Amino acid sequence: MSRLRIGIVGLGMAVTPHARGLVDLEDRVEVVGAYSPSAERRAAFGARFPFPLCDNLEALLADETVEAILVLTPANTHLDIARRCAQAGKHILLEKPLDITTARSQELVATCRAAGVTLGIVLQHRFKPAAITLAEHLTSGRLGEIVGCSTVIRLWRPQSYYDEPGRGSFARDGGGVLLSQGIHTLDLMLSLAGPVTEVGGYALTSPIHRMETEDMVCAAVRFANGAVGTIDATTAAYPGFPERIELICRHATASLVGTALDIAWQDGTRTTIEADKSAGGTGADPMAFPHDHHRAVMADFVEAIRQKRPPKITGEDALVVHRLIDALIAAGQSPGRVAVETG
Repeated sequence: MSRLRIGIVGLGMAVTPHARGLVDLEDRVEVVGAYSPSAERRAAFGARFPFPLCDNLEALLADETVEAILVLTPANTHLDIARRCAQAGKHILLEKPLDITTARSQELVATCRAAGVTLGIVLQHRFKPAAITLAEHLTSGRLGEIVGCSTVIRLWRPQSYYDEPGRGSFARDGGGVLLSQGIHTLDLMLSLAGPVTEVGGYALTSPIHRMETEDMVCAAVRFANGAVGTIDATTAAYPGFPERIELICRHATASLVGTALDIAWQDGTRTTIEADKSAGGTGADPMAFPHDHHRAVMADFVEAIRQKRPPKITGEDALVVHRLIDALIAAGQSPGRVAVETG
């Protein structure tokens, strides 16, 4: 099978795990060009990775041999870039979130669908081996029905992180701890426990940070299957802790903590997976983690194109978590409970 010819658009902070994954996948992927409008960023990237550099996005999109584009730019640019890629007939692997608002995100997904191009979303937590094992136990029915699901995202970002121009703003990022950080764990939670139908709670900016968007959310939620639970998300918890999803099921309680899994069965036995080296990124350095799961996202995307199937995480999947985030923010700004919009 020929290698997938791909271009990279965006060479900022997020590019490193992707580039490392592409190096590992050199037998399946050929990077045709890595683009940034910044000559400084192109030079810095070129000094670290063995990929051709590109200073002209239109030339990259016009290259008919390029099959796909990896988009790693700020969230507020995603719709425009995805539209241009789709018009050029390029498949798209897009770093989360889809865009800064759900309306723009819906337009992005619809644009790719109308153009007939594959759209994959980088929400790599679903590719953790422990998460895959837990999903298999749920699918097989061994755990039984879920009656409770609690999700805890207690991260740390110093003020210097939010002092970067645009970070933590609605105009560039679209949101705070939910859309920029917690979206990964919320997507994994939804993939395990199913959709949320109702939420109530609080969303605010704590005195720990000076920023426009929220850095602390506490909510109660009800799932479509009748289960209830909580969501606790913040970037104000020093020094940062592994994200945690706990499922109370008919036959056992399962705790997914970072990359570790512990299932306590009611018969007294336990199923465990120890945390691996890929844990990290919960503290002051958001990129302090290996690239294992990013590589898995890209490998799945390549296989999806070659097999003409949807990738593991589609644009439609990402819209589900965007709508949940909208409801959590709305609930934090109004009394009572807020229904989650359905697609």
